[in-house]
Amino acid sequence: MDEIYLDYNATTPCDPLVVEKMLPFLNKVYGNPSNSLHRQGRMAAKAVDEARQQVADLIGAQPGEIYFTSGATESNNLAIFGISKLITILGRRRIVTCQVEHKAVLLPCQKLVELGFDVTFLGVDAEGRVRLEEAEAAIDGNTLLVTIQAANNELGTLQPIADIAEIAHRYGALVHTDAAQFVGKLPLSVDVLGIDLLSMSGHKLYGPKGVGALYIRGGKKSIPIEPLIIGGGQENGLRSGTTNVPGIVGFGEACQIAKELVNEEMARIESLRNQLEETLINEVHNLRINGKNAPRLPNTSSMTFPGIDADALLLNLPDVMMGTGSACTSGAIEPSHVLQAIGLSRNDASSTIRASLGRYTTANEIEKACALIVKSLNKVSLMS
Repeated sequence: MDEIYLDYNATTPCDPLVVEKMLPFLNKVYGNPSNSLHRQGRMAAKAVDEARQQVADLIGAQPGEIYFTSGATESNNLAIFGISKLITILGRRRIVTCQVEHKAVLLPCQKLVELGFDVTFLGVDAEGRVRLEEAEAAIDGNTLLVTIQAANNELGTLQPIADIAEIAHRYGALVHTDAAQFVGKLPLSVDVLGIDLLSMSGHKLYGPKGVGALYIRGGKKSIPIEPLIIGGGQENGLRSGTTNVPGIVGFGEACQIAKELVNEEMARIESLRNQLEETLINEVHNLRINGKNAPRLPNTSSMTFPGIDADALLLNLPDVMMGTGSACTSGAIEPSHVLQAIGLSRNDASSTIRASLGRYTTANEIEKACALIVKSLNKVSLMS
C-alpha cells in the first residue's frame, strides 16, 4: 500500500512548483548576491529581492521588514535574545510567554531566567489557550517582550494574539509570535493582529528546509534587534552568512502559492480533518479530541485513545505516518509538555497521537487511514 502521510505539522513536502523555481539557482544562477559587480551576482540579488516581496505579501508586511534566517528556530532565538539592546534603552527585564510554546521559544526563555530576566510562563485552559485575565495580570510596565505562538503544533489551538497584543501595547511591550504552524494554513495580517515580530519556516508551507524569516515591524531601525551571527553583514547586518539563494527563492515561491491557495485549501483540508474525527469517534469508544472546542488549525487533530500506548499504535501502522504525544528528551521518553499543560495525565499523554493533514491529503487516504487505525487499535488492545 502507498504510504499515507498525516504529519504535515512536522514538515511538508516541497511543492513541485517550488522545486522547479529553485533548480536554476542551483546550477545556472549561482552567483553570490552580495557581489553586484557582475551579472551573476545581480541576478541572484534580484531573485532574493523578489522572494522577500513574496514573503512580505503573505503576511501583509513590507519587504524591508523581512529578514531571512535558517528557519523559525533561529528566528525565535533572534527575536528573544536579540532584544538585549533594548534593556539599556527601556530598562525593562520582564518576558511573558506561555507553557505550551515550542521548545524553540521555551528554552531561550528559560535561558533568560538564568541571565537574570523575570520570565512569566502563562498557563493555558483545557483547550490549550492562554487566559486573557492571566495575561493581563502578568503584563505590566516592566514587560519588554510578550512571545506567544500563533498556533500550537500539537493541538492546532489558535491563541488570541490580537487581544494579547492589545494588552501588551497598552504597556509599551513588544509582541513576538512563533507563526511557523499558522502561516500558510490560515490568512494572517501582522497589522490586524498587532504583531511586532514574527517567526516562520519554509518547510512548514511546502518550501525547502533550512530557510525561514523573521518579520520586524518597521525593520531593525524601528526595533533595534542585536544579531546572533556576525560576519559579512548580510540581511542588513542582522544575520551574517552567505545568502541561501535557492532556499530563499523556494521559500518565496511557496509563500506566493500559499497566498493564492490558502482559503481554498483551508476549507478542503478542514472537511477532511472533520471526516477523520467523525469516522473515528463513531468507531472508537471513549476517543477524545484535544482542543476540539477552541479555534484551531483546519488541518490538525490531537486524539487521545485512553489505555492505548501511542507508540505501539503507530508501530502497527507502518503505512500511516503521524506523530505522538511523547518526545525523547536526553534519552528518556517524556510525555508532551503541551498535553500535560492542558491537564492530561502522563498515561493519557502517552495515549495521544497527532494527525496533521495537508495539500496532498485526499478523501480516499482519510478513509483508508481510519480503517487502518481501527484495525491497529483492535490489535494493540488484544496485545495489551
